[in-house]
Amino acid sequence: MSNLILFWHRRDLRISDNIGLTQASQESQTVVGIFCLDENILKRDDIAPGRVTYMIGCLQHLEKRYKQIGSQLLIISGKPTETIPKLVTFLEAKAVYWNLDVEPYSKERDRQVRENLEAANIQVKTFWDQLLHYPEEIFTGTKKPYTVYTPFWKNWKSKKKLAPVNISLLKGLTEEQLQDTKKIGVIDLPIAKELGFNWENKLILEPGETAALEKLETFSNGAIYSYQEQRDFPSIDGTSQLSAALKFGTIGIRTVWTKTQELIKNCRSEEAFANIETWQKEIAWREFYQYVMYHYPQLETGPYREHWKNFPWENNKAYFQAWCEGKTGYPIIDAAMRQLNETGWMHNRCRMIVASFLTKDLIINWQWGEKYFMQNLIDGDLSANNGGWQWSASSGMDPKPLRIFNPTSQTQKYDPEAEYIREWVSELRNVDTEYLVTGKIPVDEREVVGYPAPIVDHKKRQRLFKSLYQEQKN
Repeated sequence: MSNLILFWHRRDLRISDNIGLTQASQESQTVVGIFCLDENILKRDDIAPGRVTYMIGCLQHLEKRYKQIGSQLLIISGKPTETIPKLVTFLEAKAVYWNLDVEPYSKERDRQVRENLEAANIQVKTFWDQLLHYPEEIFTGTKKPYTVYTPFWKNWKSKKKLAPVNISLLKGLTEEQLQDTKKIGVIDLPIAKELGFNWENKLILEPGETAALEKLETFSNGAIYSYQEQRDFPSIDGTSQLSAALKFGTIGIRTVWTKTQELIKNCRSEEAFANIETWQKEIAWREFYQYVMYHYPQLETGPYREHWKNFPWENNKAYFQAWCEGKTGYPIIDAAMRQLNETGWMHNRCRMIVASFLTKDLIINWQWGEKYFMQNLIDGDLSANNGGWQWSASSGMDPKPLRIFNPTSQTQKYDPEAEYIREWVSELRNVDTEYLVTGKIPVDEREVVGYPAPIVDHKKRQRLFKSLYQEQKN
């Protein structure tokens, strides 16, 4: 058996600050990366074309990074439980390393792959990389998983964080070995269209490790210092926009956290500190959602709160279609949904507004919206998406379970000049600001510009929803 270690990439499409890859490089200088185009994932009905396009771009970048350090990234396709053991046996690798994930499918897949490899006497080593603290590291005083964010944050923040890790040069396969791998299914990296995913629009974040690091640097030198105040205004470029990079791991979470610590060390005011800490709390929210998905895998398929399991959703398909297309007659809702459809991304404040509208105004099951988001989001992540939808629907882990957003008041507060609305709802660009922020667009003006009347009355639907909610609680 050779000294070859294969490192299986999944949600860590980078070379730098990669715990599993670094550990492999310390065990052997001959390390080769592998990535499996998992048919169990790609054949799902909630895969976004933009997300696949971004992923392929990240893999293209990762291939180049492997060449730069003297090794290769091998691409295989099919079921990991079959293709990975086959490749390992063919190459006579001594071990396979990978970083762990929290999602139910990933955990079961990894268990099966491990069993198949160990049955063939192949060593397996796994690590936690995508989280600053692995899920079994943080518990309440009674040794139970947290179900509320604030105490989780306090405990999580108090723990020491690892510093970024890195590797230098590696050795890969010989040219002859590379050619031989074609015999057992190693393929050239396809483009997204070849996999059946067509995305022609520009990506909000350029794929790859370099672009993610540059994005972090840009954010750290500017918007982070006004993050607390400006993060809720969708017309302002006030967020990091690193969600897709974190989803696919083109940037290490230790790299991100270390940057916040450096900024805090050098900040000169309480205001600067508050802005940086607010962003740190968002990083912790990301970890909280992954933490609860790990400990409560049933969240993937249903609500956390029992009385939501039989909630009498109306599930009006015409309403849902109007919501999906951004044609509800509520400007802020329509702007957000059109941004999603055109870019594969939506501002976080708007995610909350449209989710509340779908569940509390249209009285449509939050899982319909959760799936539609996953079908469109470039940063679509089971834990974060599910957590956000359950928070908005009031079905999840939240000490204040009933929360209803008024589209009008949200617009007046977070898009007071209707800049965001005008950017995404083209037919409303010449309509008076007062009409847009109040939603009271005159009928004749609606007809002239071709914009629909509101499909529901917010006040009436709010009363109806509250009555349904109380009935379910009682």
